[in-house]
Amino acid sequence: MHFSKPSWSTTAQWLGVAAFLLVLTTDLRTPVLGGVQRGLLATGLWRPELPSTSAPLPLQPAAGTYPHNVPLLSLDGKTTNLRDLQGKVVLLNLWASWCPPCVAEMPSLQKLYNQVDKRKVAFVMLSLDQNPEKARRLVARKGYTFPVYFPVAGLPAAFESEAIPTTIVLGPDGQIAARHEGMADYDTPEFKQALEKLAGPAQL
Repeated sequence: MHFSKPSWSTTAQWLGVAAFLLVLTTDLRTPVLGGVQRGLLATGLWRPELPSTSAPLPLQPAAGTYPHNVPLLSLDGKTTNLRDLQGKVVLLNLWASWCPPCVAEMPSLQKLYNQVDKRKVAFVMLSLDQNPEKARRLVARKGYTFPVYFPVAGLPAAFESEAIPTTIVLGPDGQIAARHEGMADYDTPEFKQALEKLAGPAQL
């Protein structure tokens, strides 16, 4: 029986498959897949919904109260609460360090954060990592400066999602103005303008 010698193209294909499997089973999986998905975001196909100023989802809070009492722990270990951001538009992003789509959209969120008026718009990058140190390492390695928090307890029903990343935009009164499940490119003039329009004049 005669076996033919495998061609170079066949060998290269097998090496490619082996390398791909190696990536999927090591710590390289998240950054590599995140890089691929960042390339997909650059095509412009994934755009978030713009916040609405006319038809927020009713949460029916008591009159004059903020509807979200959500204790949070900051990246440096300080306690705070989501309700402390009453009066600002809040971009709340649910993510985890092991989630490639989350990692893929983070550069666009950082660029948006660099541009918004911090007096009117607040970011809450809410890590769902069971090991907070993994989130800290990712943020430090990438040089991200947006505020990162960890939930102290379970999230309220209004923020629950079956997928991450999930991004929720809250109006100054805490009403949900937009919600997007899945990755998206947030670094667009239209999205920035929508956030600031929802916020209204700066509170001095």
